[in-house]
Amino acid sequence: MGKMNRFEDYDCSGGCPVENALEQISGKWKGLIIYHLLGGTLRFNELRRRLGTVTQRTLTKQLRELEEAGILTREVYAVVPPKVEYSLTEKGQKLQAVVEGLHAWGIAFPTPRAAVAEE
Repeated sequence: MGKMNRFEDYDCSGGCPVENALEQISGKWKGLIIYHLLGGTLRFNELRRRLGTVTQRTLTKQLRELEEAGILTREVYAVVPPKVEYSLTEKGQKLQAVVEGLHAWGIAFPTPRAAVAEE
């Protein structure tokens, strides 16, 4: 049996684990949020700086979705100005190998746009 047959024979009619995983971490910024939180706890504005062009509204939405999925925790401190920190849960930490694999793959196979930016 060839490699492609392995995937053609997989029956997702009862629910596909790959679809389940991607549903929880899909979104333009979620992978990058997880990547940066692998290094430890970060405050909202630090995450926003590291992500670059993300808007506050979009980042907030993506963080809430990751929190609802149990991938990260949000801790709010009762101080002025408000202090909010994000960190990965045990479930989120288990994505480390996946994210590191994507990182390595992205280096090995850059998009044409990324290859042009490096020149």
